[in-house]
Amino acid sequence: MKRIIAAAVLMAVSSGAAFAGGTHAGGHGDKAATMPIGSPGEAGKAKRTVNISMSEKDDGTMSFQPAVLKVKKGETVRLKFVNKGQVDHEFVMDVHEGIMEHKALMEKFPEMEHADPNAIRLAPGARGEIIWTFANAGEFGFACLVPGHYDSGMKGDITVSN
Repeated sequence: MKRIIAAAVLMAVSSGAAFAGGTHAGGHGDKAATMPIGSPGEAGKAKRTVNISMSEKDDGTMSFQPAVLKVKKGETVRLKFVNKGQVDHEFVMDVHEGIMEHKALMEKFPEMEHADPNAIRLAPGARGEIIWTFANAGEFGFACLVPGHYDSGMKGDITVSN
């Protein structure tokens, strides 16, 4: 019952913030197609695969490898993930402001689960993928927004060039 109430509160709070900010559209119907970073891509159009690992280190830092992605406007890329760590990790890509809004929501609702096309959450040892078409040139970001992970270094940059 607590999860249902938390989900209802989260939907009420996040839908307004997402609409007002215009940056966290994934998972909210047709808005996914209008995200500044792009939209879900078709597997057959992906000409390149980028392997991304998620992990934590003995010193408490957490990271993505690689932590920098460079793609071209209009390019469809298969992002393949493996969680090599001992705890759950996620990958969320968006404009930087959208990541920070999402981070704040995750801190308030740490059990929040996503169905956003620009995000994936993986248990230790799990694998997954996102196929994405990058629509606009610019600077974007990605992060693990499980509370504490971003602050432990689990973030990166995406440059989309013309």
